[in-house]
Amino acid sequence: MPPPGQPAPAPSYPRMHRRSGGAVIGGVCGGVADHLGVDVTKVRIAFTLLALLGAGVVMYALLWFMCRPGTDTERPDPAERRQGLALAVLGVVGAATLASVASSTSAGFVVPVIVIGVGAALVWREADSARTTSTALGGGSRLITWLRMLGGVTLVIVGLAVVFLGRVDVAAIPTALAAVVLTLVGVALLTVPIWVRMWRDLGAERAARVRTIEREEIASHLHDSVLQTLALIQKQSADGAAVKRLARSQERELREWLFGGAEAPARSLAAALKAAAADVEDAHSVAVDVITVGDVEGPELGVDDRFTALLGAAREAMVNAAKHSGCESIDTYAEVDEDSVAVFVRDRGVGFDPEAVPADRQGLAKSIRSRVERRGGAVAVRSAPGRGTEVRMSVPRCEAEASAS
Repeated sequence: MPPPGQPAPAPSYPRMHRRSGGAVIGGVCGGVADHLGVDVTKVRIAFTLLALLGAGVVMYALLWFMCRPGTDTERPDPAERRQGLALAVLGVVGAATLASVASSTSAGFVVPVIVIGVGAALVWREADSARTTSTALGGGSRLITWLRMLGGVTLVIVGLAVVFLGRVDVAAIPTALAAVVLTLVGVALLTVPIWVRMWRDLGAERAARVRTIEREEIASHLHDSVLQTLALIQKQSADGAAVKRLARSQERELREWLFGGAEAPARSLAAALKAAAADVEDAHSVAVDVITVGDVEGPELGVDDRFTALLGAAREAMVNAAKHSGCESIDTYAEVDEDSVAVFVRDRGVGFDPEAVPADRQGLAKSIRSRVERRGGAVAVRSAPGRGTEVRMSVPRCEAEASAS
């Protein structure tokens, strides 16, 4: 019950979504069926009958534009797909035929309209499918998608050309085209300042974004190297030899980073992880066990920023575990498959609450999560007080997948 004097909260209703993976054309009928809890075949038959009456096509198009795609991934079976396409063809052809008969319009106008509708539906469907599955499309799938969209655009252009040529005097076409071209040129000349300003704003935004990424990279490296070393020097200030060793190591690392680039420390993922684990063992006096399944070797590791970011994040995760877990051993596991590279860093220490991390502690957010996510990867942290901590980091191996992510 609401408090006295306050209105009752408005009831919330579930929002309807179109089917995404299970769509035959646009997923509208499947979304309506899922929303109402009825058989999808009945909904498709209803839309077909409404199309024969003249309203089904318009209703389907409006719902296609207004409803968001869902998250389903199950594909329709071949029989369901054939049934849905057959009902769609029946509805469109029947609606066009009845409209032609009712308005005494010749078939020379109805057929191009059907061609335009089919081409537009094909373009909309492929654009919708490419947007919702862009992270999983390979090169071949993208080529097929573009070919289908090109076919849909061709159908629309052919249909419009047939309608235009059938209803306009052909002798007047050059004059009309010249008028259109002159109009477009005039509009372009009038809007030149706007386009120039937009281009400059876009360049300034791109430059600002690059500078922000560079600052974050520098901040991440300084946090991982200089600040960590200063903390260790403060902790071991009574041991002169340890302080000297840490200072020399930090000087060497900074020189390599400033003047020699940020290449990976080895030519394979396994060797790089073992080298990072050895550095953590020497600096923090803990045992780090490294296990790798599969490997990334050669130039792919040395020049690709995704793997460099993954190795840096994995090293930072091992350093955090050595500093804060209270354990004497840390487990690091790497798995390489055809699509991605994943690294797990786990300890059985005191753990922590990820939601209760203070805002001034940026190690997890900046040095691990942001570094990997900027390269199209993902980071998941599982931890609880007294239950240890597990950090999972992964990046895609394919450049196209990283750009889409």
